[in-house]
Amino acid sequence: MTDHRAQITAALAAFDRHEIENADLRDAAVTIVVTLDRAGTPAVLLTLRPSRMGRHAGQYALPGGKVDPGETAEEAALRELDEEMGLRLGPDAILGRLDDYATRSGFRIIPFVMWGGTDPALTPSPDEVAQVFHIPFAELDDDAALPCFEEGMEPGRPVLFSRLPTLGHQMYAPTAAILYQFREVALRRQPTRVAKYDQPRFAWR
Repeated sequence: MTDHRAQITAALAAFDRHEIENADLRDAAVTIVVTLDRAGTPAVLLTLRPSRMGRHAGQYALPGGKVDPGETAEEAALRELDEEMGLRLGPDAILGRLDDYATRSGFRIIPFVMWGGTDPALTPSPDEVAQVFHIPFAELDDDAALPCFEEGMEPGRPVLFSRLPTLGHQMYAPTAAILYQFREVALRRQPTRVAKYDQPRFAWR
């Protein structure tokens, strides 16, 4: 059986991640949680935000949120995962990190890749999660599904999106961009950068 945890850990350790230095951006941490089903098929967790939420309502998202005063990005990522998904992991579950990503809404997203284990029990918070999806690695690794592009507002900054079959709808950056980099770095060992890819106007707020 493939040791997905070891392979992803090694790929992330070899990746020279980029950090963003910008005091005007607020920090937010997100988690790409890798899980296995009982047959050993790897996937990542993705959520749909409730339509009643004040920010980014009805959008696909990785578990995560703002870094509170006095906590580290790592602590925020673990806390948000517990609050949103009812999945309590420790620091030893962190396999590595990807590039920081600046959003049009004024955040510096700090992505953590975590190991969620086999068929973890999830109790999503209805206040923050309308639906949970398990996106198989096979879908992430399909070039016809990810990446896809639309013309952006600025030259040289196309909007990145995906057509993942499990969702049945398009999913846009920043989430699509972060998952694209995860695919490139963790599954293909390619040092692909995604900072140049823009978000659609509806995600700017």
